[in-house]
Amino acid sequence: MQTEIRSAAEPIYQALKTGILSGELAPGQPLRQDEIARLHGVSKIPVREALLRLEIDGYVLLRKNRGATVRGLSAPEILNIMDIRVALECLALGLAIPQMGPSDLAEARRVLDQYAQATDVVRLSALNLAFHQALYAPSDNAELLRMISDLQHRIGPYIQHEMTRATGHVRPQDEHLEILLACEAQDADRAVSLLRRHIETTKREMAARLRRRGFGAIPLQGDTK
Repeated sequence: MQTEIRSAAEPIYQALKTGILSGELAPGQPLRQDEIARLHGVSKIPVREALLRLEIDGYVLLRKNRGATVRGLSAPEILNIMDIRVALECLALGLAIPQMGPSDLAEARRVLDQYAQATDVVRLSALNLAFHQALYAPSDNAELLRMISDLQHRIGPYIQHEMTRATGHVRPQDEHLEILLACEAQDADRAVSLLRRHIETTKREMAARLRRRGFGAIPLQGDTK
């Protein structure tokens, strides 16, 4: 019986997780069990199982008599995730560079060219992720890439909301180009050093904005400060 419940809960878990990571399901948004059950054509039992898994993984808050909501991130959590990104992404790039071929570098440059022309915030955010993913893909380490992707998507809406107004996209574009040139030269030490500085600069700028807010949680909508 429990195996059947877990099996029925798996696609619900994956669908909700995808919605949260993509930003389709925003922090604070209620997740109503009856609606989810109706959407997936199941009873509430596998829905509850999926929500419990999401709570354990840190994506959902379950409160007695208040149901489930998408869990937002606190300022310290966001900065901690940035630290983890530094470690994992530098590892991935170091593994990827010896395996990079002309097609890998061409894909990264294609994305970077599109980034230079983009003006829409959502498009810029998507291309930023695509550039980083193009650099790391040759590492051929599926588990590492999955962890990086989850972290990138988890803080993506916050980075997008806070950083585009603060820095625009010129500074990231210049830093991306420097990293790509080092990759093309097969200079792994320089590329990893530049990537580390790139992510840490974003973290410092994010931390400065958070301090100006009193280091509280970041609202994603309706904020014009």
